Amino acid sequence: MSKETLRAPFRADVVGSFLRPEELKVARSEFAAGNISADKLREVENGLIEKLVAKQKQHGIHAFTDGEFRRAYWHLDFMWGLNNVEHIELEHGYRFHGIETAKGSIKLTGKIGGENHPFVDDYRFIKQFEEEGFVARQTIPAPAQFLTELFRGDNTENTRAYYPDDEELISDIAKAYRQVIKDLYAAGCRNLQFDDCTWGMIVDDNYLQQKLKNWTSFETEAEKFLKVNNLALEGKPADMVISTHICRGNYNSCYASSGAYDRVAPYVFAQENVDAFYLEYDDERSGSFEALKYIPKHKKVVLGLITTKRPELEDKDFILARIKEAATYFPIENLCLSPQCGFASCEIGNRITEHDQWAKVDLVQEIVKLAWKEN
Repeated sequence: MSKETLRAPFRADVVGSFLRPEELKVARSEFAAGNISADKLREVENGLIEKLVAKQKQHGIHAFTDGEFRRAYWHLDFMWGLNNVEHIELEHGYRFHGIETAKGSIKLTGKIGGENHPFVDDYRFIKQFEEEGFVARQTIPAPAQFLTELFRGDNTENTRAYYPDDEELISDIAKAYRQVIKDLYAAGCRNLQFDDCTWGMIVDDNYLQQKLKNWTSFETEAEKFLKVNNLALEGKPADMVISTHICRGNYNSCYASSGAYDRVAPYVFAQENVDAFYLEYDDERSGSFEALKYIPKHKKVVLGLITTKRPELEDKDFILARIKEAATYFPIENLCLSPQCGFASCEIGNRITEHDQWAKVDLVQEIVKLAWKEN
């Protein structure tokens, strides 16, 4: 298959973020301290991203990313790139199980827009490394994730000053995303991934009520998330694959929420207009595979059965049995395998080594060959 027709997900896949090399962490720290220029930082980033792309190819990753090496967060850096969205630091981070996250967030300074997003140039950089059998993929937070961040604790009053009405806010978010999607497509992007913790949040009532103000009901929040995501997807090019990755939090090997997909499945699985779902299934917090029956059978599902939170390698026979179980609810020919999340959703990274990271990637490849008898 040529690079012009390569589309994620692949049978053996990854979610997209990778552990940051020490050289990158030092350069970003030096830039923040004013000791090196933005051009110098970008030079360091470019060199390390090129090495990462080569490594991904060596390990059989057909849809490579930049590892999110230019970001501090999996979501906020994209949001800061939208028009009239400002970087702020709150007094507190998210309180995950076992840790508090970094304190970055967003604040509006006007109406939201999507023109001239810096991620488009970031994508152009990695597109140059496409070749036969390998294609560049871009990851961004889902529109619903942006909507949620606008109402995170201290942000609510500021957001309401610009958008007293939810309908206008949802419309502007979707319009901004459609602009970014249009610009990425013009830059050659045919593989885009929405990363989305919102569905993993609202399966856990305690988590959502603790983290968000103006909590109404599960149904109201689910309908908002579905609406803003689908509005952003309206008019997407037919030859552009847009997938979504659904997560319950992944920060320094800690998680944020728990709950099965069953409650959200009639919304996101049955109705969200994406082409594929990357789903967290690495422990009991995710529930059973039964909810997969809501996903249209022609779509693809990537089972996140390999954890990025711990270095220990999973038992192959156990994972093979899990794949077989999932296939009782969804066609095995449309199932794929990956780690449950990225290796470094934020620059702090998970509590594993680079060796552990690539061992996990290789394990996915080995299990795929066994489960689907692929060479």
